[in-house]
Amino acid sequence: MTNVVERPWGWFEPLGSGEGYLVKRLCIRAGQRISLQRHHHRSEHWVVVAGNGTLLCGTQSHEATPGCTLLIPCGALHRASAGDQDLLIVEVQRGALLSEDDIERIADDYQRVGEVSSGEVLS
Repeated sequence: MTNVVERPWGWFEPLGSGEGYLVKRLCIRAGQRISLQRHHHRSEHWVVVAGNGTLLCGTQSHEATPGCTLLIPCGALHRASAGDQDLLIVEVQRGALLSEDDIERIADDYQRVGEVSSGEVLS
């Protein structure tokens, strides 16, 4: 049984967790992107497993192709954008707070900047 959570940009599903870490799979639908965001209590490591697009961390933009990875340090601005195919990423979060409460959205295509968090686990 999976616990897929729909978002305006696609969906995510938790894959596993333990003390100080959380693993999830996210699918960003073709032509969509997640918010430009940062986290104050966690780092993230993204592994692209399918699709194409662009990964942004700080001021550095990287082509997203299967097999590429990106380490996002705690506090770094970041965003993933899908190209003409759905972008599938496995994300490993590490830190003290692994919840929606640790997402600061700077810009968002879906008008979620400044929304009060629901307290759900995962972004």
